Amino acid sequence: MVRNLASRTDAFTSNVFLVTGERRVLVDVGNEFDVVGAAREHADDIDAVVVTHTHYDHVENLPDVVEAFDVDVWGYDTTQDGIDHELGDGDTVTIGDHEYTALHTPGHKNDHLCLFSPTASVLFAGDLIFANGSFGRTDLEEGDRDLLVESIDRVLETVPEDLGAMYTGHGPSVEDHVYHDIELAWQAARF
Repeated sequence: MVRNLASRTDAFTSNVFLVTGERRVLVDVGNEFDVVGAAREHADDIDAVVVTHTHYDHVENLPDVVEAFDVDVWGYDTTQDGIDHELGDGDTVTIGDHEYTALHTPGHKNDHLCLFSPTASVLFAGDLIFANGSFGRTDLEEGDRDLLVESIDRVLETVPEDLGAMYTGHGPSVEDHVYHDIELAWQAARF
């Protein structure tokens, strides 16, 4: 099961997904809200944290989560504060009951990852792609529109047209016609 722990907060934060099952994992940890308390409403313990990228709104709560649950943190770039283990392009990680492949998808930030599971039919898109054809900002440091378009193109080539769900870094998740939203983001980012 996937729950967005940030859905009831008014703080400026990323979405924070608690994925339960064999391995309880937080995908991103957000900022400016009690993510530890929110996680404990649904799970006694957390086995790991996977970070889509290290913008502050996705990682500011890391110290609290690590202290509360004594967990390791996985991300693309171990030179970034708080990232314990490298999750390189093509590496796999168990999230919940499924194996996810890490896709290095720069353009919004150099260390950006999307996480895709064919068996779960799920994509964690971070800040690369959002609902309704929106896409991540490229006007921040490390942003690059051409790279972002290439990254979205890679996602389109990787996920099936009948992808079941896309969990995004901000805004609503997408559970209907997911591939279409990814195509719209690719088209919009090109202009």
